[in-house]
Amino acid sequence: MAKTDFKSVDDYIATHPPDVQATLQRVRSAIRKAVPGAEEAISYQIPTYKLHGTHVVYFAGWKRHFSLYPAGDRLVAAFRKELAPYEVNKGTIRFPLAQPVPGKLIERIAKFLAKEAAARASVKARGSKKNETGTGSKALSRARRPTR
Repeated sequence: MAKTDFKSVDDYIATHPPDVQATLQRVRSAIRKAVPGAEEAISYQIPTYKLHGTHVVYFAGWKRHFSLYPAGDRLVAAFRKELAPYEVNKGTIRFPLAQPVPGKLIERIAKFLAKEAAARASVKARGSKKNETGTGSKALSRARRPTR
């Protein structure tokens, strides 16, 4: 996989051997099914899916496995039993290429990550609105300052 200027997910997948391409297409399908409104893009030279302007999930193909990112503590705790057969560390879930793609698990993980992204976007939007209306922390601290 020498190419590193991918313009699309198709472009990325096409650089892998045919058997890995088939696996990555199954991963892609599972994510798209789980998060149908997500925008498909390339970030960090790997496929990603974005909702509300926020990256939800990434995937990548490697020599002996494919990976899903990010695997934060909440996700790992929520899927502890289902992830037990897989290597999980440093925000990455590694699925061996020699095993069938766990499509339903990937769908559930993508939905979980989409809910987290939506929650982050909601909190961020509320914070922006507070600052626009003058009720954010800076506006409040200015309002509470004693006048001279």
